[in-house]
Amino acid sequence: MHPLSSPPRLGAIVLAGSLLLASSAAAQKLVEIGKTSVGTPVFLEAKSVTRSNGIVTATVRVRLQPPLKHAMGDLRSSRTIAMIDCAKQTVATKESWYYLDDAGKRVGMHKEVKLPGFGPSFKGSLADVAMRHLCATPQPR
Repeated sequence: MHPLSSPPRLGAIVLAGSLLLASSAAAQKLVEIGKTSVGTPVFLEAKSVTRSNGIVTATVRVRLQPPLKHAMGDLRSSRTIAMIDCAKQTVATKESWYYLDDAGKRVGMHKEVKLPGFGPSFKGSLADVAMRHLCATPQPR
């Protein structure tokens, strides 16, 4: 029998890999990029920003104030991978997580959009704050 095919060892390897991924995500540097119209700070995962074919993709986080009611409990914070077309001033959500805690550790809901659709952002929303920041930031040369 191959050493990795035994269930206890394979389980330990999967667990170790999961912990490594979780700790690297938690170590992501968050930078406050602005506030929503109700004063909620919006944070950018600094190393998540990529630019390709006129689209800026970045991960943003926010505490939900007030929390959203959900069957599993109150959703208190969110993490969203957003795609922004600065030229057209439109935004699309690629993936989002809603957490049952402020720290963003207990997932209450997760949504992955198969075919993201671009549209306008509402003034003062999380998307608007992200677009204003990311489209104003000079691109590296």
